[in-house]
Amino acid sequence: MSALPSTVMNDGSYAATTPDQTRRTRGAKLDGILEAALGSFAELGFSGASMRTIAGRAGTSLSNLYNYFPSKDDLLVAVLKSANDELLDRVTRTVDSSGPSHEERLRAAVRAYVGFSTDHQLASIVAMSEFRYLAGERRQDVVTARDSTQQIFVDLISEGVEAGAFATRHPREAARAVLLLCSTVATWFQPNGGLTPEALAEQQADFAVAIARGGDR
Repeated sequence: MSALPSTVMNDGSYAATTPDQTRRTRGAKLDGILEAALGSFAELGFSGASMRTIAGRAGTSLSNLYNYFPSKDDLLVAVLKSANDELLDRVTRTVDSSGPSHEERLRAAVRAYVGFSTDHQLASIVAMSEFRYLAGERRQDVVTARDSTQQIFVDLISEGVEAGAFATRHPREAARAVLLLCSTVATWFQPNGGLTPEALAEQQADFAVAIARGGDR
């Protein structure tokens, strides 16, 4: 059996590193890499950012970066999927804890999405601007992750139409319009602007409900 990895203590002695500590260390390194990649893609674009630049910003070696991600495409996929995973979790939890009415559930979903867009502007902008560089299976991986979020909005509006709460004749297209409304907030929101993130989220929720209600109300 191989010995456990060890850590040098302040007094020069060695202490065995537990599997949990190893996982936490690896997780911290991975988070640092993803953060460096996100900043590089936002500042330099996918084409302008290099693996060497990202490794430098993450404080790791180029060879170690390649141990985590074999290519820049894989790194972009990881950044986009990480962002969408958090977005999906936010939207799901907020909708699940919202009121029972169809309007309130849609409002809750929009507030969660807009909150993500204002909290994570760089991730939201990169998701919109750099996704076009992906192709094949990598592109499909991100599309599949995005579809899970989109389906929540499609279901919310479709169920509202069936219940008579919304009147749009095109629930799927209405859901896409609402998603576009939420996602583009990141491109123009100013933290020191006239609206707080909370007020902005409520404003976008008003717009979303108007879209779902259609032209019959």
